[in-house]
Order: sequence, then C-alpha cells, then structure tokens
Amino acid sequence: MAADQRPLNEVVFLTVAEVAAVMRVSKMTVYRLVHSGHLPAIRVGRSFRVPEKAVHDYLEESYVGVESA
Repeated sequence: MAADQRPLNEVVFLTVAEVAAVMRVSKMTVYRLVHSGHLPAIRVGRSFRVPEKAVHDYLEESYVGVESA
C-alpha cells in the first residue's frame, strides 16, 4: 500500500451532489468530469461515489495561481 493511500474502510466517499457543492459547480459538471476520467469515481447501483481525496487532489492540480505585477 502506498503512503498516500488509506485502507478502503477509511476512505470517505461523496455523492455527486456533495462534490458539486464542494466545488461550487453543477451536478452535470461533476458527471462530465467523472465520465471524462478527470475525476475518479465508483459506481454504486445507478449513482456514482467520488473519494473525497480525489476531489481535493483535482482542485489542487487545477489551481491557477495569479502572479502580481
């Protein structure tokens, strides 16, 4: 097990609606990120669950810093 991985029973999963609220985007945007592979998710029945760490990792990777002049 890698250093940044937790046992599966300790992973916090979020619903699409919860991810949308955290990211302040629509649920459709979250579905697009999941289907495009940018945001990993597992399918539970007809819905998706996204690991909380994956959301934070995605936001950190997507962060665009603004340099002041």
